[in-house]
Amino acid sequence: MIGYIKGMVISKSGQSLIVNTAGVGYKVNAPSAMVLKLKIGAEAEFYIHTYVREDQLSLYGFLKQDDLELFEMLISVSGVGPKVALSVMSAVASEHIRSAIASGDAAAFIKVSGVGRKTAERLIVELREKIGELGGSISIKGSKDFSESLDALVALGYSGQEAREALKRVPPGLSDSNQMIKAALKIMGGR
Repeated sequence: MIGYIKGMVISKSGQSLIVNTAGVGYKVNAPSAMVLKLKIGAEAEFYIHTYVREDQLSLYGFLKQDDLELFEMLISVSGVGPKVALSVMSAVASEHIRSAIASGDAAAFIKVSGVGRKTAERLIVELREKIGELGGSISIKGSKDFSESLDALVALGYSGQEAREALKRVPPGLSDSNQMIKAALKIMGGR
């Protein structure tokens, strides 16, 4: 199995690039933001997940080991293959994937092509306990209160991103979602 590739990016398109290593061009599938960031002719290092099936051998590459581990956790979920996991990682930043799982925010995944409500909920249920293993141990106060607070702030007109960031900054020890909402509104300056 291929686990690491270092070489020159010689071509890129969409969610893939060709990496020349010792005269061999490897097609590496990667999150679109990463593909956009890399320049043709630049030297790059990739942590690789090799996906093997009877009729297919595909490489999925990431610049950071944490992102590779997150990808492998996503594909461990029933009904989530490498293409869907790559779509999730292209549409949602890694930190936000972790916080969405920890907080039970299925809406963050539903906007991704190929992910419906059931798959989004399955991602959360199956990965919530594992998410701390990635080193992104997110200590979110009671995730039910966090989720309710997030929904309320979005209903008030704040973006999901704004609301999540404000809720992360809410002081610990608040007992319910009403107190969390009030504190988050103060952090965001009311509107």
